[in-house]
Amino acid sequence: MDCPSDCEYLREARKHEPSAEIDPATMGNPDIAVTEEFLESHALLMLAMGGTVLGAAAQTHAVDSDVREALASLIQTYRTLQRGVIYESLPANPLAANLCREVQEMVDAYMREEKRRLGMTKTRDLDVLRVLVFFERLALDRNNGRPRSRAFLDLLRELQADSAADAPPSLILH
Repeated sequence: MDCPSDCEYLREARKHEPSAEIDPATMGNPDIAVTEEFLESHALLMLAMGGTVLGAAAQTHAVDSDVREALASLIQTYRTLQRGVIYESLPANPLAANLCREVQEMVDAYMREEKRRLGMTKTRDLDVLRVLVFFERLALDRNNGRPRSRAFLDLLRELQADSAADAPPSLILH
């Protein structure tokens, strides 16, 4: 059964779901440090990326597993960039591949706008990689094992709504 994200019964059920059995030391690329200070200083990038993921997922009816697959592929692409090799890996899953393309386009637009406004790009590929890893860790934490789950997407939606209420003007307007 596909309940809408605002279904009161679905929200109540999520409160009682057991948390994922994941060791934080081995979860989602443990070699990449994502600190609270980093997240605070890159809040606009996180908001833009989260909004893009939500929008692309809504257009294609993607679920959490599609998003996790897209995040893993994007992380692999940005890890490769860190080694100086440009190699874009797209998942075979068309929903995940679409999410990858949408996020890549958003990152390119974000950096272009940043360069236009500041005269330089202060966001580095490593910053994008860290935000992707943060989202992957959140997605893994929210994984309830159900194939059609949208728990992570619903969390992103809540975070976007909370941030929109008290956020400064966004760098990119959609």
